[in-house]
Amino acid sequence: MSAVFSKSPFLKVLINVGSHDKKLLHTTMTFRNSMTKFREEFTKAKHVLVITGAGISAESGIPTFRGKGGYWRKYQATGLATPSAFYANPSLVWEFYSYRREVAQNKEPNRAHHAVAELEKRFAANGKKVIVITQNIDRLHHRAGSKNVIELHGSLYQTRCTECERIEENWDSPIVPSLEGKGLPDRKTPDASIPISELPKCKVCEGLLRPNVVWFGESLRQDVLDKTWTAMSSCDFCLLIGTSSIVYPAAGFAPILATRGIPVAEFNLEDTPATGDLRFHFKGKAGETLPLAIAP
Repeated sequence: MSAVFSKSPFLKVLINVGSHDKKLLHTTMTFRNSMTKFREEFTKAKHVLVITGAGISAESGIPTFRGKGGYWRKYQATGLATPSAFYANPSLVWEFYSYRREVAQNKEPNRAHHAVAELEKRFAANGKKVIVITQNIDRLHHRAGSKNVIELHGSLYQTRCTECERIEENWDSPIVPSLEGKGLPDRKTPDASIPISELPKCKVCEGLLRPNVVWFGESLRQDVLDKTWTAMSSCDFCLLIGTSSIVYPAAGFAPILATRGIPVAEFNLEDTPATGDLRFHFKGKAGETLPLAIAP
């Protein structure tokens, strides 16, 4: 658990929920694929929290880099998503993220993304609220029209200077000329070995830029955690979409809400470690199940 997250007001609850040998503080019945029961309870919601993971974007064709698909070229993707990997070989890591930027820019939000955005718009017109907490860095929620989005892990389309810490939006394709045509994922593709002088640079201080994403071994930003806690504290219904419920701290969010008696509906291709503790579970593609569930 990150040092920054340790300052969070829900630390003690999360530790309890995240312990594999402990049970949640309540018992619940999970309604599976029960659309009638779900809609009966969902109609009462006034502040909906939507938590999304890689699964929702996978339906748009965004690689999840999990399991057998966890490699880019011959490298494990998780091994490239670290500060040490970047400082050891910034050219290689920028190739990897340039590839991810280009892939995401060429994909479109799917029906699940649009359903969430439409729900937010409909709720806002009636004095109600929808907030999205996403673990994804592809900006597909924004492109679908969602306005209230908390990005836990940052964005592919922001850079951060390694010298002055300046953060900027950047949708350039490619981000710099030296990355044109680079980043192909085929195992036989040679590393480009781009000189640091030709990698993305800060417009203010000329420092080396990095993707503004949270890498393994880094802490989530305190302001992001504060917004997350505020959203969790005020919601009265939660939609959990396409998340494995394995990676903490995000894996603990829905179970924390469940301990408070908040109805949580999980939309996933399969059961997760959290399924048995949640109110609803809908098995299948979120793009098929979610629009029907939350339609007017």
